[in-house]
Amino acid sequence: MTFFPDAAIPPGRLAVGVVLPSPAVRREQKLPLAEAARHAERAGLDLVAHRDAPAGEPSLDPAVAVAAVAAATDHITVVSGAYAPALLPPPRAAEQIASLQYVADGRLVLGVGTGGGRARWAAAGVPYEERGRRTDAALRLLPRLLAGDREPPLPEPTNHAPELIPTTPMPPIWINGNTRTAIRRAARLGDGWYPTLTPPAEVAAGTVHLAELAAAFTRPTPTVTVGTLGALGTSPDLPTRTELAAALATTHGTTPERCAEVPVTGSTREAAEHLHNYCGAGVSRVLMTFAGGDWRHQVELLAEVRELLR
Repeated sequence: MTFFPDAAIPPGRLAVGVVLPSPAVRREQKLPLAEAARHAERAGLDLVAHRDAPAGEPSLDPAVAVAAVAAATDHITVVSGAYAPALLPPPRAAEQIASLQYVADGRLVLGVGTGGGRARWAAAGVPYEERGRRTDAALRLLPRLLAGDREPPLPEPTNHAPELIPTTPMPPIWINGNTRTAIRRAARLGDGWYPTLTPPAEVAAGTVHLAELAAAFTRPTPTVTVGTLGALGTSPDLPTRTELAAALATTHGTTPERCAEVPVTGSTREAAEHLHNYCGAGVSRVLMTFAGGDWRHQVELLAEVRELLR
């Protein structure tokens, strides 16, 4: 089994997935993580992603959570939404990735980022200002370690490369972030670019820049996966697009007008029409975070949206 490939996505269509519910939602709706993943798979979605909880909320170790999701499912692509290889010594990161890829039976995708705030990096002993450089170094080194190279030039301080059992190809790497630095990292070292909460016009401009950089690096243009959020259906209890845009603007220090095209709301047909705007921006996959409603029912509605986009 391999992750959902680009060749399986017809031109002008989107693969559709969901970000698993936060710890708070899982508690409120009595929805264990593994059960949520299985529900998304049974509904027919293409991808399921795990992301860290927001700062200040209890959070599972990402590797443990992704392993649980992979073990609970059979064929859906499993995305680790914010993996940070620079937080670990390269041999340890390689060992962890190989184990996750093995448990996922080749269905793993790593969304790699450098976020999380200074405290996260300080706790790992990584100077905040060096997180980007160390991430790039890890991304260059990890494919060799995963392939079983026993004597790569390891950065200090590390030990010798472990005997990885089994050796495995590097899973696809999607670089998180909306910045030019993230786009450059994706073009140079990634298999995909993974911007989140970004309007279609900005994604389109980033995709053009991504293709130009990839050509300059003589690499294939990475795929583009967009992370968005919304609430599907017409219940009056659900947040509106205007309300979600205002909340996003407050959280990210921008204007509601800039965020107006991000939230996905309304009927399944309205949601499909909204998401189809990303096709023209060069996007092949979309991952939805739900901002309200019963999570299980939202997944079922999203599966209907997927059918309209295929």
